Amino acid sequence: MRLHVDQRHERVLELVRERGSLRVADLAAELGVSAVTLRRDVETLAAQGRVHRLHGAVVWPGDAAAEPAPRRESAEGAVIGMIVPTTTNIFADIVRGARETIGAQGGRLVLGMTGYVDSEDPVQAEHLIAGGAEGLLVAPSWFGGVPVDGQEKWLVDCEVPTVLVERSAPAGNPAAVLDRVRTDRAHGVAVAVGHFAALGHRRITAVLQEGPHATQISAGYLAAVQSLGLEVAAGAPATREHGDYEATIDYLVDAVRKRGVTAALVHSDEDAIVLVPKLQASGIRVPDDLALIAYDDEVAGLSDVPLTAVAPPTRWVGELAAELLLQRLAERRSGLPPAPRQHLELLPELRVRSSCGGAASAT
Repeated sequence: MRLHVDQRHERVLELVRERGSLRVADLAAELGVSAVTLRRDVETLAAQGRVHRLHGAVVWPGDAAAEPAPRRESAEGAVIGMIVPTTTNIFADIVRGARETIGAQGGRLVLGMTGYVDSEDPVQAEHLIAGGAEGLLVAPSWFGGVPVDGQEKWLVDCEVPTVLVERSAPAGNPAAVLDRVRTDRAHGVAVAVGHFAALGHRRITAVLQEGPHATQISAGYLAAVQSLGLEVAAGAPATREHGDYEATIDYLVDAVRKRGVTAALVHSDEDAIVLVPKLQASGIRVPDDLALIAYDDEVAGLSDVPLTAVAPPTRWVGELAAELLLQRLAERRSGLPPAPRQHLELLPELRVRSSCGGAASAT
């Protein structure tokens, strides 16, 4: 039964008093509420002096072992700009997580859209800052997910605190010093390949969309196959233009019939849903002849054959990126020395459904 806010506050106090301190994420899970809701509760209780809030944790005021940190300055009235290429697919939840986190602190999120046109990134930033944005959350339209040919210059020169979202810059690039929060997609692929291997598959391929995440996914596939002692399928990982389904079908049919491939990772789950009936029309049954795992898990469970999928922690990416930016704004307002810059990588999870079938025979 869902607790009333006052009952929830009392339960928070009871648990923190019993244990001395608790991580916010653990407390939210124990009470069965979202992290945003729990953070709002903690802010209220901290304002009343009933608990202390440290970074990521709640501490009972009487706990002498913990030195209370000063309460974070409220973001009341703060305007935060967010630049994304689209609000579909993974970015819908990322934007939602950021908006709720900023709203819980009394701030407001304002969105700028680029449509994957990289020249629009600085244009949107200038517009948002001119409109009063005190900081920016940015997912630049870098085709390969990293900047090339000076695409990062405007970010490095930006006059307000900036956090990269689902993007990174290689060591040595000027943008590598920026805060960033992204999904560790290579880890997600490794989990998928490991799941295939546990089912007995030895020849596993991967079919990827061109775009910002292809490099990470490709690296994860190759590393996992090598680590597990599996055979790298010929032509894998295969990277295709979005919508080039015929070339993908030709590749997968050939891989199954001529090369003994029994499992494939497909990015994204929308592509995987399109491919399933096309494979079946070509005489390749899923999962009997080819086990599939999709990447993204936006709609994978709605496939005719429900797809096992790697699920990025999209809402958490938005929440943590927003929290990190609010921390930077608080440091700037208070005049305190800034904490070290952070590169946060969040791990996806594998959601198992029907498309992998049971144990597969090694080939």
